[in-house]
Amino acid sequence: MIDLTEEGLRKKCPHCDPNSFALKHKLETTENFYVVCDVHPLCQGHILIIPKQHFACIGVYPKELLDEVQKLYMRVKTFIKNIYGSVSTFEHGITGQTVFHSHIQMFPYDGSINAIIPEGHKYIFHIDDIAELGNIFAENQQYLFVSIGESKWVVDPCLGEAGLFRIRFGKALGIEERARWKEMRKDKKLMDDGDLHIKELVNAWEEYHK
Repeated sequence: MIDLTEEGLRKKCPHCDPNSFALKHKLETTENFYVVCDVHPLCQGHILIIPKQHFACIGVYPKELLDEVQKLYMRVKTFIKNIYGSVSTFEHGITGQTVFHSHIQMFPYDGSINAIIPEGHKYIFHIDDIAELGNIFAENQQYLFVSIGESKWVVDPCLGEAGLFRIRFGKALGIEERARWKEMRKDKKLMDDGDLHIKELVNAWEEYHK
């Protein structure tokens, strides 16, 4: 039987162990966060921001962590936009999570929100800042957050499914074979290609931040 208590989840959480495979390629470490290459990159330039402490999502960060992550978010966003030409982000806010530890996913994408949420605009709601996610989570106990360029939205959680955004961005990018990370992990060629992307990303990050 799977232990779904907070303590049980932490024991098996790949983001709680600083030596785990998930945190293998650290780009930057701050007081409270890791900035890492996604070890199963959806595309070139795929970066995660992960809190060292076990928080479920941005919506439950205490104020001091929220202040810090906002600065990191802008730092990573600027890097991806300048190096790869575009940037999008998402976080599931516990709805459809496959790893139960907050991780903001950031990568190049400049397509339409309609390609990600084809159900229509009645399912998406604009927000101005990720700081709003705390109030949204407090009210609803869930959210789905996504951004493309400068536009940010929360998506109706009724659309939530495991890996929702990764699957939909994978389809929009024409790389559906990378969309499900657990399946990608079993494919040597995909993982070898991913390792090359990670190496290029590490080099680009180091060169950019000299």
